[in-house]
Order: sequence, then structure tokens, then C-alpha cells
Amino acid sequence: MKIYIDGNYYSKEQAKISVFDHGLLYGDGIFEGIRIYNKHVFKLKEHLLRLYKSAKAINLNIPLTIEEMEKTVNEVVRINKKEDGYIRLIITRGRGDLGIDPGKCLAPSVIIIASDIELYPKEYYTNGIKIITSSLRRLPADGLDPRIKSLNYLNNILAKIEAKNSGCLEAVMLNKQGFVTECTGDNIFIIKDQEIITPQLCEGILDGITRQTIFEFGKQLGMLVRQSRLSQYDLYNADECFLTGSGAEIIPVVEIDGRKVGNGKPGNWTKTLIKIFNEKKY
Repeated sequence: MKIYIDGNYYSKEQAKISVFDHGLLYGDGIFEGIRIYNKHVFKLKEHLLRLYKSAKAINLNIPLTIEEMEKTVNEVVRINKKEDGYIRLIITRGRGDLGIDPGKCLAPSVIIIASDIELYPKEYYTNGIKIITSSLRRLPADGLDPRIKSLNYLNNILAKIEAKNSGCLEAVMLNKQGFVTECTGDNIFIIKDQEIITPQLCEGILDGITRQTIFEFGKQLGMLVRQSRLSQYDLYNADECFLTGSGAEIIPVVEIDGRKVGNGKPGNWTKTLIKIFNEKKY
């Protein structure tokens, strides 16, 4: 494995950043998780557009143009000879001092890792997963806008710990008004009366790339795909439910807080969406 750091390539054992990097000290940075299918980087332009929007939002100047970054990501994939896999693209504020002042950082760092990922065992894509509602609320957008894909994931991690302690792999998070936002690492959708419904961005969620793809697929199937405010009641009474994310792809949900979703098995529409995704991702 060759890891790209600021223009150079290092082995996994030699790849290092400074302990004074503000990405490590304070979570001051951004990232994207991107899939590789058949040597092709999936939705790379869309991921990079979101990356650069996140950078602008936190006043972080990426030292490569978006065109240079695209070429660099593809080169990392080529050098690592990855046919299928996962890219973690990280931009940190860079090395500074022990204060939080970003102006003390010398220059941002660019890190690109091309490796593998398996968030859920394969059988869960066939059988579905069980999730809970976390007792932890999603950080409000007026504190940290969730559209910024930042390195600070502690809110999500604590909810993930709660899920695992409950014997589940994921937890859905509510906002401070008590409405559904997203899960710890994935967007959430329900299907009700042949409509595909997902929370609105204003509820406090990341505008996921795979989430956007579901809008395209739903229209191809002739289904209405809409964003709406969702409550736990809506989740409990959904006909089907599934999660989406670059790492997770599309995974069915069959139980929420001990309540079966539909008949307790992955729904037909969800299975159709998974089939379309698996055909088109290559």
C-alpha cells in the first residue's frame, strides 16, 4: 500500500503526520470516503465538489485545485492497483502549535489512502439489520453544520457506541426538535405507499452522495422521491427502510427499536434499488 501525503508516497508503516497537526489535536479538517469499482472512482466529481464546499465553509484553503485533486486521486488508485476498494481523502489544517488558532498552522496537509472497507458483513445485505434510536441528539446546525464533512465525529461515535452496546450495528439520531436526521454514518430512507422519503437537509444531515443517487434511481422506477420531516412514528410505520452511504452502499433495515419494519424482511423496493445500484456502480 502506498499512501499519498503532501505530494509524496509512503508505505503504510512509514506514513505519518505530526503530533502537532490540528487535524489530530482538534479534529480541524475535512474528509471524503469514496468507493472504487472496477478501477473507476465512483462519483469522484461529486465527492470533490462536496469536499471543496466543506473546505470553504471552514475557511481551509486546499493546496490543490479541484482538477489537480481529481488527477491525484486517480493516480493513487493506479499506483495501488486497486480494482475495487475505498478511498479516504483527508485535508487537515496542518501543523501548528498547542493553541486552537488555525492561523498558527503552517499549511494544510493532503492525505489520500486507497484501501478496502467492509462496514457490514455480507449477510446483512440479504437479511437486513436492526437499528435503535440513539438517546444522543444530533449536533444542531447552528453549532456545527452537518453538511461539513469534518474530522470531528465524536457525536456520531458516541451514538455508535450506544448502538453496539444495545446489540445493533447502527443508531438513528434525532435533532433537538425530536425529528429524524440520519444514522451515525449513513443517511436513512423509508418507503411508504410506494413513496421514497428521506429527511430534509434542514433537519441537520449530510447531503450524501449515495443519497443523491437514490433520487435518480427512484425516478427511473417511476416512484415519487421526496424530502420530508420524519418522526419515530414514521419510521415505525414504514413499509420499508434502508440506509445509504459510500461505505455502506444500500443496506436494508428490518427492525427499529424492537419494532419490525414491514414484515421484518428486506422489502421488494429496497431489493430493487440494491440491484440497480450494483448494476450501475460499475
